[in-house]
Amino acid sequence: MDLMIQQAQGEAFRQFQYPTPPLAVYPAETIEAHRAFIARRRASRPGEEYRIPTEEEWDAFLAHFEKRKVSIGTCARAFGSPCIHEHACVRCSLLRPDPAQQARLVDIRDNLIARIAEAEREGWLGEVEGLKVSLTGAEEKLAQLDRRPSGPSVVDLGLPVIINPNSPHQPCSSEAE
Repeated sequence: MDLMIQQAQGEAFRQFQYPTPPLAVYPAETIEAHRAFIARRRASRPGEEYRIPTEEEWDAFLAHFEKRKVSIGTCARAFGSPCIHEHACVRCSLLRPDPAQQARLVDIRDNLIARIAEAEREGWLGEVEGLKVSLTGAEEKLAQLDRRPSGPSVVDLGLPVIINPNSPHQPCSSEAE
């Protein structure tokens, strides 16, 4: 079986203190199958999807991300998709709450509780229903923040394995070194 070895180079790997850039080994059939898949997909898609975007299109794309920042976090909805909650962000599962805004979320939750009590007292049943949906959303956002690690988390990437250049499938033995 032919093997295609791709060596990734660059500053990104030196930053992780690799003595040499790591190697990724893929069977040639895998690479060719992927290229064939991409060619089939492109052939089935309209050609205008592969053109260079106009300045206006590019500006609209960049503006999408600028507009995703809201007072209590960042909206993660896809480019070009409408806001289904009509900007009632606390209700939306796509809002990623900002930990720095936890106090604001607590204030929003407390305000919603007070507004629900007022609406129940006044008999505004339609208002109660909507406020309860928002309260559930605010509580979910606070729970998301509580589930986040409090400090930086460590991810164990394991130890690199030195590959025997004579046989890419066999690691070098420690005795041979």
